[in-house]
Amino acid sequence: MVVRVPPLPAPEHAASPSRVSQSDVVALRDRILYRDDVLIVIDKPAGLAVQGGSGTTRHLDGMLDTLQFDAPDRPRLVHRLDRDTSGVLILARTRSAATVLTVAFANRAAKKSYWALVQGSPEADEGRLDSSLSKVSSGGGREQMASAPGGKPATTIYQIMARSAEPFTWLELTPLTGRTHQLRVQTAEADFPIVGDPRYGRGEINSPNITLGRGLHLHARELAIPHPEGGTLRVVAPLPLHMAQSWRSLGWDEPSATPPPIVKWCGARRARRAISPLFAALSSRCLFWCGRKPRQNRRRLASPPMMP
Repeated sequence: MVVRVPPLPAPEHAASPSRVSQSDVVALRDRILYRDDVLIVIDKPAGLAVQGGSGTTRHLDGMLDTLQFDAPDRPRLVHRLDRDTSGVLILARTRSAATVLTVAFANRAAKKSYWALVQGSPEADEGRLDSSLSKVSSGGGREQMASAPGGKPATTIYQIMARSAEPFTWLELTPLTGRTHQLRVQTAEADFPIVGDPRYGRGEINSPNITLGRGLHLHARELAIPHPEGGTLRVVAPLPLHMAQSWRSLGWDEPSATPPPIVKWCGARRARRAISPLFAALSSRCLFWCGRKPRQNRRRLASPPMMP
């Protein structure tokens, strides 16, 4: 008689086989902007999905074990960025920090601002974009977001940072809501789509006078959020390489057009400064607020390395 024994269930916390290359480990750790005992902030590269999905095998969620360091658990995702959007992304290192940060995002206590290069320009130097967004079919079984009756309300504040002789504009975008593809849809529907957007943009741009970088020109520039241990953490990420190329081609200089943020470092008890070779430079892009008088540092910073 043959007795068939069913396979043993996998342990609840068994780690999946690692598929993270050593080059990804190094590149991801070099993109850390801030780290303490309860959270990590990274500069997410454009092209890296935050989570897996259909056909997506390389994503940030699958690399989080490399950012565990001395914590008992791997970091936890508390918000997302689109795959092709670069910039500030925060991770919780403890369960309690994840709860605090998730509530902050849900209650809109987290203040986010983005930089974008758009084709065209708003009439006013600053204004507000309001719409009701919903998923719609775009043909071929593909869904995208668009304004539609009964959609979820979406609001974004915009401000023009600079205009070029070519029909391009540097915008600062501050979303007051967090709808899927909100900034991309609202700028496109307002007739100034984001450059390099394969879904909502105008396609390839050919201009004999400028050389734009390839890729979506949308960058999560700054995040200010209540720190789980008190105060407010504010982190700013430098432009990614493809956007920096476009800025240079258009004659814009990042530090002179928009001075770097004030550095307010209070020597927080749990802060750890020696986290990466770039930390000495990138720490000037971080703010841990504790009520002390700030110091100013306006040194120009280079972008972190691109992930392969």
